[in-house]
Amino acid sequence: MGPRYARDHDALRGLVYREVIVRCADRDLHSGLFGGAARNPIHVLARIVADLHDETGRITLPGFYDGVPETPPDVLAQWRALDLTPESFLGTVGLSLPAGERDRMLIEQIQSRPTCDANGIVGGYTGEGSKTVIAGEARVKISFRLVGEQDPDKIGAAFETFVAERIPADCSFEILKHANARAIQLPYTMPALDKAKTALAAEWGRAPVTIGSGGSIPIVGDFKRTLGLDTLLVGFGLDDDRVHSPNEKYDLTSFHKGARSWARILGALAE
Repeated sequence: MGPRYARDHDALRGLVYREVIVRCADRDLHSGLFGGAARNPIHVLARIVADLHDETGRITLPGFYDGVPETPPDVLAQWRALDLTPESFLGTVGLSLPAGERDRMLIEQIQSRPTCDANGIVGGYTGEGSKTVIAGEARVKISFRLVGEQDPDKIGAAFETFVAERIPADCSFEILKHANARAIQLPYTMPALDKAKTALAAEWGRAPVTIGSGGSIPIVGDFKRTLGLDTLLVGFGLDDDRVHSPNEKYDLTSFHKGARSWARILGALAE
């Protein structure tokens, strides 16, 4: 299965990644003896995770959407014309219902809108069989993908306040900082981007569509803020490459035509 359109990426999401540790009792407890009275840190974390989204899919962190831009109407029209449906996109991974903001197209949810996800949660007994304990400690890893001018420092601070407000009086918490990176957005009218699009169209025989990318590459933002340089990133792959999944692959067509595409792009930039 190949892509239905040529993709030209003009944006990379930023990233805020935190790990929250909640500690309640000073050890794991027998749920038959302490259940109903002892605070359960897994319950505390579950409430925090659940509170991060409202019933419409919006992220509830105060100030989270500050700096989130709206996509230009002409770009939205290109995306709409692609007709990326839940069946065609989510169906390939066994799902059918988009979980993001209800008032946004699915393609917006995965490209131009910020996100919040729980990436892992652990606590208590997780081995084979049963062991009826109330955990003394539980952990969750949370990531926020950022767009536009969202400030990772402000979002990190808001998240810490958000967590602190939901910790019971006789429990404690700790937040580990794993990543902080701003998003990067190229101007839609950037001359180098236009030349790259023309070169891609010549190689692939179809007009490219400008989209964002869910991936985060912090050094690209550093180039912009430190050196004042925009970065043109052009990669090649297929929809079924299973990126970051078991049995990940890379098609030789992407390799060969990708090399030819870059030859065309470099030639266009040198003109």
